[in-house]
Amino acid sequence: MKQPFTLFSFRKRILALFMVISFIFCALAIRLFVLQIINGKDLQLRATDQWTRDLKIIAPRGNIYDRTGATLAVSYTTYNLFVRAREVKSATTVANHLSSILNMDFDEIYKKVQTKNVSEVLIKLGLESEVAEKIYQQNLPGVYLAENVSRYYPNGNLATQLIGFTSIDNVGQTGVEAYYNNILKGVDGYSYVQSDLQGKEIGGSLRYYVQAQEGDDLTLSIDSKMQLILENALSTIMTEQKAKNASGMILEVETGQILAISSKPSFDLNEVPRDDLETLFDQSKMKLVTDIYEPGSTFKILTVAAALEENLTTLDDTFYCPGYRVIDGVRIKCWKTIGHGNQTLLEAFGNSCNCCFMDLALRLGVDKFYSYMQKFGIGSKTGVDISGESSGMLMPKSSVKTVDLARMGFGHAIAMTPIQLMTAVCSIISGSKITPSVVYNSSAQGGQALLSQSTTTTVNQLLEFAENKTGKYTFVEGYNVGGKTGTAQKYKESGGIDQGKYISSFIGTYPADNPRYALFLMVDEPGAGVYYGSLVAAPYGKMVFKELFEYLGEEKQDPTAVVEQVVMPQLVDMSLGDALIELKKLGLECEIDGDGGIVLEQLPPAGTSLPKGSTILLKT
Repeated sequence: MKQPFTLFSFRKRILALFMVISFIFCALAIRLFVLQIINGKDLQLRATDQWTRDLKIIAPRGNIYDRTGATLAVSYTTYNLFVRAREVKSATTVANHLSSILNMDFDEIYKKVQTKNVSEVLIKLGLESEVAEKIYQQNLPGVYLAENVSRYYPNGNLATQLIGFTSIDNVGQTGVEAYYNNILKGVDGYSYVQSDLQGKEIGGSLRYYVQAQEGDDLTLSIDSKMQLILENALSTIMTEQKAKNASGMILEVETGQILAISSKPSFDLNEVPRDDLETLFDQSKMKLVTDIYEPGSTFKILTVAAALEENLTTLDDTFYCPGYRVIDGVRIKCWKTIGHGNQTLLEAFGNSCNCCFMDLALRLGVDKFYSYMQKFGIGSKTGVDISGESSGMLMPKSSVKTVDLARMGFGHAIAMTPIQLMTAVCSIISGSKITPSVVYNSSAQGGQALLSQSTTTTVNQLLEFAENKTGKYTFVEGYNVGGKTGTAQKYKESGGIDQGKYISSFIGTYPADNPRYALFLMVDEPGAGVYYGSLVAAPYGKMVFKELFEYLGEEKQDPTAVVEQVVMPQLVDMSLGDALIELKKLGLECEIDGDGGIVLEQLPPAGTSLPKGSTILLKT
């Protein structure tokens, strides 16, 4: 029996209908909320992208200056050339004009001009303003020019590795251009124009312009004049010593700020060799920061500093050198195989006697030696603001044998970067911990005390004596320069010594009694017949200091200082002992190549006039 219609059932139907309508309304409201509030900006951008065409306006990068205000890198306006094929009226006309002006292949441009399946095609990047003006004057439909920014380096190949370069898209790729890219790059702008479904510009439509924001400027710690002095010396080394490469740096001792740093060979930053990736990679690297090496005798500065701080030696301490030490049954030679005999610490440092530094390392012991290595930062990065820094290689303390420790004492069986070594040396000769940097800081100063004042003073005395054996102010006539040379063998990547390949180095300090500047030079694989640091690197250290003093206007500490000239005697066919006696009479130092007892060759030859205190080579 059919249920009779009632007022109650009618109300239920009305309620159900109301609920359905309410549900639909709520769903629509939620959908509108999602579309307008949550996804509104994204949808607006997507819609804008469909009915507008945009051209990016590249932001100019910030300029790079040296500490004196000299410009190292600037940005200037160039232009990118685009074609919107759907707007081109005559592909042949456009291709003819552009190929003629750009000196490009007609067929290549013609093919791009006819590409209508994309909104726009890039023809060429980085057009100079004169070329862009010629194209603009043609008033070709569908052809567009967009502002771009290119980089110019006023000094060409000065500070190549430090400054670095940018990509074609204006992004820093190497050097400070890459390391400080976020500071230098700025914010790009855009130019928008309304278009139809086919990508054609709508005549009389609105145009939008968002201005680019220029990047911030950067001031480096280097001094361009010092940089030029250093690089000229490195170029001379490459020519005269026929080296694989030559590197160097000048540091402000108390602050660690880098005043000059470079490696040769290098390239002009305005002509980056992008088509030769091997050359580009090798010559872009800051080898002083990225590559590790066995330092040799320059490391003795660290060993003696640790021993002095531990009161394990004094200037008057004596050491006997027979030309070798036997440790754990292993015979380890001094560089002077006939021995130095009895000598004080001062003399042993001046003689760079390996036996003395083996003794000092053994006195320290493994624990104390490694404690000082940690204090000096060996085995860890310095924190310098240059990309690609290496940590160096320090043997695990638990693996160190007595013979290993002895070798470490004179700079073998240990590997580090030059920046690591120089950070440690500057910390020792100033007494305060420093962190090297390449960005200028006018208020920079040293960190916490690292060593006692007496240790720092004694190390500086040793460095002064090492380079001025014939008397004060004789290394660079009239100036109080300290220093230490080093010679180290190279190792193959597969392990083992790479016979006949060496790295020669020199560390110089000025003024020796309270250093303000520290110089480092490194010659990789010298090929002119000699390889000792005293013969290959030190003479160029003298060259750098002389020019540096002239630039700085430094007055001589002793204006009356005169270095006596002596004439090189004939030593060939003499016994080594007699030759050494003859050299000692003349006040000449020597390096000995070979283990024989008869002099077979000498450098320089007999009759050469040279300053007293010079180092010569005897081959036996």
